[in-house]
Amino acid sequence: MPSDIETIARENLSAALQPAADPHGIDPDVALTDHGLTSLQKVLFLTRLCEDLAVDLAHLTERDVAEMRTLHDVVDTLSRYAGKAA
Repeated sequence: MPSDIETIARENLSAALQPAADPHGIDPDVALTDHGLTSLQKVLFLTRLCEDLAVDLAHLTERDVAEMRTLHDVVDTLSRYAGKAA
């Protein structure tokens, strides 16, 4: 069963893709680029996702962002920061 973070991440990724994909059909272990996400779309996706999860972008390092290659990576990384104050 997906966590709330994964559900929100799937919905945000689906909205970021052109055309939008079924959030439940997204394989969390496939590279974001293989889903068709460009680097700009990745930034927009992560920005919106952080807003929705109340994760301060200041918590994320360049390494965190670079290592978020799959939806699974995104969920794992943001799970560490969810609920932390700025």
